[in-house]
Amino acid sequence: MTTLRVIIDEMLSPTHGSVARYSEELTRGLIASAPSNCFVEAFVSASTEAEYALIAERLPNLAKLHKSALSRRELRASWQHGFTKVPGSGMLHATSLLAPLRRHDRLNRGDQIVVTVHDTVAWTRPESLGTRRAGWSRAMLKRAEKYADAIVVPSHTVAQQLESIASFGDRVRVISGAASTSLRVPDNVEERAVELDLPERFLLAIGGLEPHRGNDHLIHALRDLDDDVILVLVGPEPEDESVAAVVAAEGLSPERVRCLGTLSNEDLSVAFDHAAAFVYPNLEVGFGMPVLEALSFGIPVVHSDAPALLELAADAGVVVEREPAEGYGEALAEGISRVLNDASLAERMFYAGQDRARAFNWRMSAEKVWQLHADL
Repeated sequence: MTTLRVIIDEMLSPTHGSVARYSEELTRGLIASAPSNCFVEAFVSASTEAEYALIAERLPNLAKLHKSALSRRELRASWQHGFTKVPGSGMLHATSLLAPLRRHDRLNRGDQIVVTVHDTVAWTRPESLGTRRAGWSRAMLKRAEKYADAIVVPSHTVAQQLESIASFGDRVRVISGAASTSLRVPDNVEERAVELDLPERFLLAIGGLEPHRGNDHLIHALRDLDDDVILVLVGPEPEDESVAAVVAAEGLSPERVRCLGTLSNEDLSVAFDHAAAFVYPNLEVGFGMPVLEALSFGIPVVHSDAPALLELAADAGVVVEREPAEGYGEALAEGISRVLNDASLAERMFYAGQDRARAFNWRMSAEKVWQLHADL
């Protein structure tokens, strides 16, 4: 019997963003695609009984769940300094850089550690993460450079970026994600839309005002769009003062930007389903899972020319150049106007987006992970 232990702590992240959905979806795919006599176990930091129940519900065929005695914050600090092991031996797969990276015996004992690097924001735009988070990521990558048997990245863009940051040689493997299978429009979609108080005509975007996201440029773009076009932001809470300050500084009425906070998968599906367009102005990104999810819903997508997004979306979205920075907002407005005012373009994007999204699936990603561990 062969066991693959997966660190799924990101699945319980309070914001439940792309990395959280990645962790859940990949683990589910690993369970479904496990070779004969192979089983998947998971490891998570000390959590609540409700969170353990959630894992059991979403990963029902998990062979075993190992529960740390340390909280997530304590575990991150412990692993940063090489303390605390994970129960068992053999194959260990981390869905992020959160991993017990230390000396191990792959040749004689078959122990192996694979970690995942989703992006290089901690190096290219550390101010977006803050000093502590960026420092933790850089420290963990140094440990991965020393101890990891392989590094999984979601795109060739990240693989190329890592070449200038660390020396991994041939240990890097590109294995992309896919659109979340948990995003499905519920039967009571219209009722949910009313409960969310979604505007009649709105643009959907994800994230706050972290510099690498580019949402400040998107808010600026609203100045050049019709007054009935509302921007809905998923992530920031309704009372977020920083967003309100940017809106006011741009001379926009407060009603032009709505913050919905963190949404459940069903409510996020409703927002995707009702949006006139999805805008992803990120200046720096490693993969762009929300773009893929928007494409799967068939809604028009406007995104920046960040290399990872060009790699991901191909020709399925409207591309906006990030440079010059002073004109980025106006360029976004022009791209958004194209999809809002050209029905034939929107229809073509509906089919192109869904075709592109179908090129990615979690079963294929999981099988590549299994093959990676077999190769090791």
